Amino acid sequence: MRYLMKQKLFCFGDDFVIQDQDGRDVFYVDGRALSFGDKLSFEDMDGNELAFIRQKLLSWGPTYEIYRGGELSAVVKKHLFTLLRCAFTVDVPGPDDLEATGSLFDREYTFARGGHVVAAVSKAWFTLTDSYGVEIGQGEDDVLILASTVVIDMCCHKDKGHH
Repeated sequence: MRYLMKQKLFCFGDDFVIQDQDGRDVFYVDGRALSFGDKLSFEDMDGNELAFIRQKLLSWGPTYEIYRGGELSAVVKKHLFTLLRCAFTVDVPGPDDLEATGSLFDREYTFARGGHVVAAVSKAWFTLTDSYGVEIGQGEDDVLILASTVVIDMCCHKDKGHH
């Protein structure tokens, strides 16, 4: 499934609408503008929270926790020591961790598990400003990958007026 992520302009906090490949709004990410550290609610279009994203403040490097149903389901952490590349690990319970690598600053990267690509992020698919596509393989956890993409966007693009 391919999704279109657009950042809303002139909003407090980081607010994203995520559309499916047919242009229908399917998810909304609501930023908490006046909170200590980044906090986001990943919701369906009926306002039901599907995931809660919270910045872990006392950590070595940018680290975010993704909660689902009140339980920690993933930790997204930026690798600190990489040459000429940016990389993130999405640490999930068990052996199914994801690695996001590529040109993260240009929104051209992939998510891989065990060396196999399971999702791709590309700004090239769209000509809209601050819009990019996320293509997720069948059977993958769309909410986890999209929430991780939001975290990577926040970490890599803080200088673009998002905060």
